[in-house]
Amino acid sequence: MKAGGAFLLCLVLPSVARGQATIDTVIVVSRNVFDPPGDTPRFVARLGNALHITTHPGVVRRLLVLDAGAPLDSARLVESERALREVGVFRSVRFDTLRLGDRLALRVETADGWSTSPQLNFSSAGGSSTWSTALVERNFLGTATFVSLAYGKTPDRRSFDAQFASPGLVIRHAPLILAYSDLSDGRIGAWSYGLPFYRTDARWSLVTGGVAARHRVLEFTHPAAGLSTDSAQHHLLSFWLQGGVALRADVGGYLRLWGGAAWRREMFAPYGSPLVDSSFGTIGVGIEAARVRYGVYTHLNGFAREEDVNLSSALRIGAWAAPRAWGYPAGRAGIGPEASGQVAARWGDGFALLRAEGHGVLGSYGLDSGLVHASLDVVSTRLTRQAWLLHLEAGALRHPAFGQDFDPWVTQNGPRGFGAHAFTGTRLVYAVLEDRILLSDALFGVLGIGAAPYVEYGGAWYGDRGEAARLGGDLGVALRLGSGRSVRGDVAEIAVSYRFGDGFRPSGPWALSFRRSYTLK
Repeated sequence: MKAGGAFLLCLVLPSVARGQATIDTVIVVSRNVFDPPGDTPRFVARLGNALHITTHPGVVRRLLVLDAGAPLDSARLVESERALREVGVFRSVRFDTLRLGDRLALRVETADGWSTSPQLNFSSAGGSSTWSTALVERNFLGTATFVSLAYGKTPDRRSFDAQFASPGLVIRHAPLILAYSDLSDGRIGAWSYGLPFYRTDARWSLVTGGVAARHRVLEFTHPAAGLSTDSAQHHLLSFWLQGGVALRADVGGYLRLWGGAAWRREMFAPYGSPLVDSSFGTIGVGIEAARVRYGVYTHLNGFAREEDVNLSSALRIGAWAAPRAWGYPAGRAGIGPEASGQVAARWGDGFALLRAEGHGVLGSYGLDSGLVHASLDVVSTRLTRQAWLLHLEAGALRHPAFGQDFDPWVTQNGPRGFGAHAFTGTRLVYAVLEDRILLSDALFGVLGIGAAPYVEYGGAWYGDRGEAARLGGDLGVALRLGSGRSVRGDVAEIAVSYRFGDGFRPSGPWALSFRRSYTLK
């Protein structure tokens, strides 16, 4: 479980590393899911390859951040490999260089992951069950396009969801994302399109999007008598635009100036109360800087694949104007500062990653609303076939919008053995220590298996309303299941937990839970 070896390119390309070479041509080799078949049974490999459409070489070329005629060095190669892995359709990516006389060719070899997933998902914790059935294709017709149709049921509602995402429709490197949800209590549609900072040394970005919604919003509280639910009707139409320019940018880092604007027409009221039509506008500007650094690991989150972890040092600061003239009432108008960032320390067998964010609205009466949130991840891969993870997290909200409280059951940043909305509130704490043990990378050439003993503790509560802290914990072991042949290598877990603290009575201390495993990125 050591860090990957992409940086070895620095050793084999000494002249390229000095920036003295230019790419003359790009050669793309696209391999199917079971090419080579490895230990997979021959019948399974042949059937899998026959059912899957290999990513077209032209699609790979459009996804590359290096082209013929571009200067080449080892740092650009590393970033280009990472950019292809982030697309989420390849199980492996390899770059190499070939010299033919005085001409330099870049050879790009990709191996597809299994991308077609007829899914029947079920998760349960503390007696609360969620299920869904879906047809998901992450590499539609070999074009790296994501298409998904799903139907599901949670303790709160039923839903039919459709999603579409193309990494470069019409304009290269400009993703188009569309999403629609038909809920038992409303409808939500969202979209975004534009050119982000798709590589470290990109010079500008411009992305726009919007949301149209008419649905019910739920809020869960914990009075002494037990869990209660409030609901409100919410109508929303919003548009936003955000972009930036790089004041300085190269493969090692950047300094960017960003700006954005948003408009929304919103009606929000408890059921039984009349809706009040309001329109709001905001505009913001800020700066962000980063020294870019990634670690490449195997067996940290999944099986039999390289995984990129962002270990950059980064800071983003800015402010948003919310004036009365643009629709905000006197008590909520003001300036909204924001700040976020991360810093990491890396050693031979692991790393530590600290992240933090905060934002709010400062009006004439002081702080009207806001959020602060921080997390710390410490990882050690010193022991063979094991990855130790320590995750610490805390957050606080002030006057959040209705239904926007912390809910660890929804976001999976709380004890896994507890049921739906067992902990909700404006205060959040969570800690987990987990040892991920690799049992098999590819049983029968397909299935990855692992085990993870863990102990965790945390919860959420309404501290700003005088409620005492509501905390619970569990300890147990999870069976981890995944596949190195799949597109993203997501890992499902089946966990048996012994619970203690608040939030589970009267169902007893033992719980069986099914869910997707926490992924560190």
